[in-house]
Amino acid sequence: MTSYSSPVTGYKKIAVIGANGMLASMLCDSVPKSVTLHRFDLPELDITDADQLNTTFAELKPDVVINCAAFTQVDACESQREMAFQVNGAGPGHLATVARNIGAVLVHVSTDFVFSGARTTPYVEDDMTEPISAYGESKLQGEQAILASGLSDYYIIRTSWLYGPGGPNFVETIIRLATEREELGIVTDQFGTPTYTGDLAAAIWRLISPITSYSSPVTQHQSQITAPYGIYHYSNSGVCSWYEFACAIVEQLRNDNASLKLRELKPITTAEYPLPAERPSYSVLSKEKYKQVTGDEISDWRYSLDRYFKNRS
Repeated sequence: MTSYSSPVTGYKKIAVIGANGMLASMLCDSVPKSVTLHRFDLPELDITDADQLNTTFAELKPDVVINCAAFTQVDACESQREMAFQVNGAGPGHLATVARNIGAVLVHVSTDFVFSGARTTPYVEDDMTEPISAYGESKLQGEQAILASGLSDYYIIRTSWLYGPGGPNFVETIIRLATEREELGIVTDQFGTPTYTGDLAAAIWRLISPITSYSSPVTQHQSQITAPYGIYHYSNSGVCSWYEFACAIVEQLRNDNASLKLRELKPITTAEYPLPAERPSYSVLSKEKYKQVTGDEISDWRYSLDRYFKNRS
């Protein structure tokens, strides 16, 4: 399980963009007390508007900018490609330029969809990216825009199958459908790892917080060491299909004696449930880099799902 639960960061002023979203809400709820938090979302701040970003952050001058803003409707990205590439592609580049200009650290949340899914072993950070959907292409463009900006102080964090309070997600969809339908068909040939926003938020605070400190023998001053900048993967541990994930959700509901209409969960293939956007058939992320840098252990996805249900109102 994630051992890090009480973030202490050396940064004093942090801006969270997309603050009304599912992950950002969890970040804001778990912010260290020592931090002055500034929340931004549409319509007051639009990451596709470079001039607005420059004006806002030149005045605020945050130490860290955490970008949770994204166009995440995977199928809608296929028909709204221009919007997808503006928000997911150009927007992060604008933020990186602003962060470089004001001397801030940029934390940007990306996705497993930058990979094709052709592998059968977990993807590491420097594996070849080969997205197969407009959403994946636009998110990869956002990563590339950050790398091309000249900003050196950044964390790009790729995650997968995100769920948590405060937003639409697979867990809440299955809960709703299980009370409405007697039979559900769930895809069984796509594999990945669910990620609880509470765990990902803790991992983000962990990356930007001091990992170790040491006293310089020359100056006698305490110095703090944070995680090296770069790209990191983070999800819960383990592997499952969407069907196995749905089965675990229904099992939780039944253990809680929820009133369900559902009688059967039926495994189906991707071909039996065609959607506008192609999904990776395998998008498990290796977390070894994150674990080596932070020393953290990562919760199994079933354990985190149980925690989500216990905390769910």
